Amino acid sequence: MEDPGGPWKPRKVTPQTGEDSLTCPLPPGWQSYMSPQGHRYYVNTFTNETTWERPSGVPGSPGSQKSAVLAVNGYHSPVTPMHQMEPGHMSLRKPSGDHQSPGSPRVPRRLARESSQTINCVTFPHPDTMPEQQLLKPTEWSYCDYFWADKKDQQGNNTISGFEILLQKQLKGKQMQKEMAEFVRERIKIEEEYAKNLSKLSQNSLAAQEEGTVGEAWAQLKKSLADEAEVHLKFSSKLQSEVEKPLLNFRENFKKDMKKYDHHIADLRKQLASRYAAVEKARKALSERQKDLEMKTQQLEIKLSNKTEEEIKKARRKSTQAGDDLMRCVDLYNQAQSKWFEEMVTTTLELERLEVERVEMIRQHLCQYTQLRHETDMFNQSTIEPVDQLLQKVEPAKDRELWVKEHKTGEIRPVDMEI
Repeated sequence: MEDPGGPWKPRKVTPQTGEDSLTCPLPPGWQSYMSPQGHRYYVNTFTNETTWERPSGVPGSPGSQKSAVLAVNGYHSPVTPMHQMEPGHMSLRKPSGDHQSPGSPRVPRRLARESSQTINCVTFPHPDTMPEQQLLKPTEWSYCDYFWADKKDQQGNNTISGFEILLQKQLKGKQMQKEMAEFVRERIKIEEEYAKNLSKLSQNSLAAQEEGTVGEAWAQLKKSLADEAEVHLKFSSKLQSEVEKPLLNFRENFKKDMKKYDHHIADLRKQLASRYAAVEKARKALSERQKDLEMKTQQLEIKLSNKTEEEIKKARRKSTQAGDDLMRCVDLYNQAQSKWFEEMVTTTLELERLEVERVEMIRQHLCQYTQLRHETDMFNQSTIEPVDQLLQKVEPAKDRELWVKEHKTGEIRPVDMEI
């Protein structure tokens, strides 16, 4: 039972004239208490039942039997006065907006003010009662703020999680690295073939019989071809060791990280879905126990018998147990969601770090490529300068901002489910 004024602990009070006085005594076993908020309630010391309404001393009367449907685990509806609980534990969980309990009769939906909603097994604040949430990294367009919800795929047939969208971006980056490495490999082959042809041409015997100063100049020209071939061989060797190999090595490590994160978050999401299924199963079981208790209570109103009273006690115990099971399932669900939430924040920030590291690594090695090219062929500097200019403008944070704005699925983070 929850006090309408908030959580409280029981406090026994002395009888008041006109209510609990000796001229109007309580039924045997009943005691009167007052909450800190000034609300009077009553406790049956035999059964541990509680009620906001003053119990009647007449067996089977509305004050004693009709209202004997129990609320459980610290929740109480104003229309459901009775509540069975462990002695000394008046409230086990925070009250909901309408003080409704798992074990109490159902209140019409229009009277209940929902504060959360569950979408694809993840609980979010209800749009009508959503409190303001601050972004975790408000100035950075961070992955950890904008990918909590699921969205429809491009075909509109299936849903895809925000984390899967982030993974797709990372996998696309991995593919880009693979293609970059393939590009550099082709460039190396061209350089090696070019150097081979230059070296072969420098050994050609054509015009070898030229004499005089012209002959000396011709011989020097052929020698320069051999020197140029050596330069291109060195260029191809550096491309392989300083550009191609680092790209491939980084890509392999990146692939392993993505696979690890994918499996980890997917397992947590599966566990969350399993916990949610258990909550729904427990909720259904509680509803069935409530119906059974209500039916037996109605039967008691018609005909009072020891058998009916025993059935009601049994139904009460089952309803209370069902409520406890639901509370346990909700606690396990909230623990699973909290774990998923924490790992989502940690993992998305790690993806963000890896993305920045990947982009920076590519920028550095492409700069190394252009530097090697400058050293190899100064005559073609004009063709490389535009590449250098673009490389200087690489800005991972701005790239992320534009990408997040286009692909974000939602910045509202999950909250605990409420009963």
